[in-house]
Amino acid sequence: MKFIKCFFIIIIPFFSYNSLCQVKEIGMPNIKNYKRNEYKGGTQNWGVDQDKNGTIYFANNSGLIQFDGSTWKTYSMPNNESLKSLKLDSLGNIFVGGNNEFGYFKPDNKGELKYFSVSKMVSKKDNQNLNLIWKIHIFNGEVIFQSFAKAFFYKNNSLRVLNAPKKFQFSFVVNNRLFFQDKVLGILEYKDNKLFPLKGTIFLNDKEIWGILPFKNNSLLLATLEEGLFLYDFNKVIPWKTDANDFIKKNTSLGGSIINNKFIILNSVLNGVVICDLNGKIIQHLNRQKGLQNNTILTSFIDNKNNLWLGLDNGIAFVNESSPFTYFGFGYNISTVYASVLYEGNLYVATNQGLFYHAWNDNFKEDVFKLVEGTTAQSWNVQVVDNELICANNRGALLIKQGKVAQVIDSRKGYFGFEKIPNHPQFFIGSNYDGFAVFQRTSGGFEFKYQVNGFNRSSRSFEFDQSYLWLKAGQSLYRMTLSEDLKSFSEIKEIHQLNNRFKKTGSIQKIGGRVYFQANNHFYKYSTEQEIFYEDKKLTALFKNIPNINELKEDSQSNLWYTYGESLGVLMKENNTYRKIDAAFSNLTGNLVNGYLSVNTINTKNIFIGLTDGLAHFDSKLLNGFVTKPKAFIRSFSFLDNTYIVNSNNQNKINNIAIPYSSNHVRFTFSSPTYENLENVQFSYQLQNFEEKWSNWSIISIKEYTNLREGDYVMKVKVRDSYGVQSEPSMLSFTISPPWYRHIIAYLGYLLIVCGCIYVVSNRIKLKIRKNKYYETIEQRRLYLEREAKIRYEQHKLEKEIEKLKSDKLQIKILAKDKELVNNSLQVVKKNKTLNSIISKLKEIDTSILDESTKTEFNKLHKSIVKEVNTDKSWKDLEKHIKNVHFDFLKRLKERYPTISPRELDLSTYLLMNMSTKEIAEIMNISNGGVELARYRLRKKLGLNKKENLIGFLMSI
Repeated sequence: MKFIKCFFIIIIPFFSYNSLCQVKEIGMPNIKNYKRNEYKGGTQNWGVDQDKNGTIYFANNSGLIQFDGSTWKTYSMPNNESLKSLKLDSLGNIFVGGNNEFGYFKPDNKGELKYFSVSKMVSKKDNQNLNLIWKIHIFNGEVIFQSFAKAFFYKNNSLRVLNAPKKFQFSFVVNNRLFFQDKVLGILEYKDNKLFPLKGTIFLNDKEIWGILPFKNNSLLLATLEEGLFLYDFNKVIPWKTDANDFIKKNTSLGGSIINNKFIILNSVLNGVVICDLNGKIIQHLNRQKGLQNNTILTSFIDNKNNLWLGLDNGIAFVNESSPFTYFGFGYNISTVYASVLYEGNLYVATNQGLFYHAWNDNFKEDVFKLVEGTTAQSWNVQVVDNELICANNRGALLIKQGKVAQVIDSRKGYFGFEKIPNHPQFFIGSNYDGFAVFQRTSGGFEFKYQVNGFNRSSRSFEFDQSYLWLKAGQSLYRMTLSEDLKSFSEIKEIHQLNNRFKKTGSIQKIGGRVYFQANNHFYKYSTEQEIFYEDKKLTALFKNIPNINELKEDSQSNLWYTYGESLGVLMKENNTYRKIDAAFSNLTGNLVNGYLSVNTINTKNIFIGLTDGLAHFDSKLLNGFVTKPKAFIRSFSFLDNTYIVNSNNQNKINNIAIPYSSNHVRFTFSSPTYENLENVQFSYQLQNFEEKWSNWSIISIKEYTNLREGDYVMKVKVRDSYGVQSEPSMLSFTISPPWYRHIIAYLGYLLIVCGCIYVVSNRIKLKIRKNKYYETIEQRRLYLEREAKIRYEQHKLEKEIEKLKSDKLQIKILAKDKELVNNSLQVVKKNKTLNSIISKLKEIDTSILDESTKTEFNKLHKSIVKEVNTDKSWKDLEKHIKNVHFDFLKRLKERYPTISPRELDLSTYLLMNMSTKEIAEIMNISNGGVELARYRLRKKLGLNKKENLIGFLMSI
């Protein structure tokens, strides 16, 4: 059976769990199978027990298996021995036994289970025949480990041995009395450290007793392997001739257990498990066909909520016996259920595969539902109309009698349902795929009259109220009036909204014989006189705190059943008041047939609810105490390489644990020993001092936090079970120490360092002030000397500039003088030229015509002029002087242009002196054209282009 989580939490009174557990005779309880790949262990499970927190333990072939509702964990034995027996004491010690090994698991300081061997205390003599430890008991403060040859009594770390008189089979503790079965002496009772044979039990020597259970009148019920069940009144052994005994003799017994001294559980080898009452009547039979994964039941155990755990030859099974719900599913040949009804001793169920039935007084445990032949098709409804059973089937309207189709009333169309027509006692109307049809009851049976004209829309939601037929189709509501001859609708009115508040009609339903129209949980009736819808305040108030409903149906007990979303709820009528119940139905959420609310209330103990995969049976008498408040546990707390398993023994030790800052990555796991519908159990958590709000509900039972800052934290977790009930929060506090650099000692060190730094800085400042004063004096002295030196430098510089100015002035004078000298030299040249011209003219004079005295004077004059010309060295002096004055310029020019000729050096000097072409030509004794040619050659040698100024270039050198 599939279950989906409940979305809404109901507030109902919580009762203490009903100790008078009721095992239901009708239907099968919900069964949850756990395969070995889930619990990560071996196939066989020989023992089951539970601690005070609700955690379940199994003695498995692979060792000890622990299940807390969230996680499975396996603890191996030395040498990987398999376990055959298991028992827990009130202190949380888990005593186990296997082959040649027995001892106990005990949580260490971190809560991790550690194994301690007791068998090591056995002497070498007693250890020889140790063999398998099949049974473990806690009796009178001692732990008893029983093998076939011996029984070991352990207490206060000491061990004593009880040898079997012949050979032990098994042992049992019943009503605080310890019994052993000996292969020769029968059943022995252990009292005062001795074994006493019980009268009349030697009869059982050849029969293996696998179970001894308390029975009525202080007698015992003995379950043997192959010989069946026996009763023993401590005088004689007699067979228990019952159905249960027949079952065990046929299928072989492996013992059993008892529920509250009211119901007996009997394990079998071949055919699962049966639950019978104290009269031996089988109430339930669970086997592979009914949902178990294996037919061999090695052990059974009743947990603290009276639910049943089965250790199988291959796997583990949980049976939810405490639930008021049982189910008829595929094992009973039932699929999707649209409607059900009890009629003439048969329970009829309309399904998607046809109409099925089961005799109401027959045994539901074994029989399946039978198909009504001729109905193999979609059966939308099955109703009692005018004391006759009619099936609304895809094949038409079918009359059913004694599990058969007695009459096909109409086969032309499929039908959804039927209603009696008011004021026409022999007529009823049916909703079909094309509208409505009218039928009449006659002496020969039912007769199809005609299809009603005027309306051809199909709908299964319709009701008669006074003279109107009300129909909801899609989003619209129709008010229709049948004609007098019932052949047509004389009036059809489409109503789009009930009033201005609500535009859509949610549902129409008949309550207390009146039709109500529902919109957003507001209920309205129709006034024929005023032709208006008016609200029924009282009925609306009942649904004030209920989510918006989809459908509503009143059952035979005046209870109001409703669906909201995919969930189911009911207002149970009690003394003219209603009690809201919806948490109990939360496991049906998502499993209801959408749009087909199917609730068949036969009485308060027998209510049938249609599901998508079968039929649920609900006993409202078992409701009290069914929904209890769950418990949440912080199962483990991990950080770095440390993991603490939280349990009652170390809770106080783990609380307020200090964690180093380097381990500020913590991990929690949660659990809740709520084993009903575990897939719907959800957790919410909050880490105080880190999170302000609780987390969203989630099925994840693990939470990690990383990089937490130092401080005090409290981890809180709560659980919400499949019925929507929340637990009280479970809390675990811890502290994350600050890193060394944020520790209080570090802060004290920082304070000392700051104070030391202030002291050092203060002294350094004082020293610096003194040094600064000293250096300031020195600096002032230095500045004074620098200023004095600067003054002297400025004075020297000024003197230099004065000298330079004098030198420049002198240079200017020299250049002027040079210019003047050149001019004078030029005048001399001109003079010499003139004198040479005179000499030439004198040479041309014929002296022969002169007298001697004149001739003598003439010669004297000629000689005097020639002498003047020859003895004039002015040009040579000028050339020498010019070279001396411009020596540096000529040197630089020669260095830069080594190929320059002396003649070009002279030209450069003349150009530098800004002499004209004519003057240069006279000095160099060349023509003006010769000067220009010389200038051109000089420019070429100096690498100047036409646009560059020759004189400016020379001046830059």
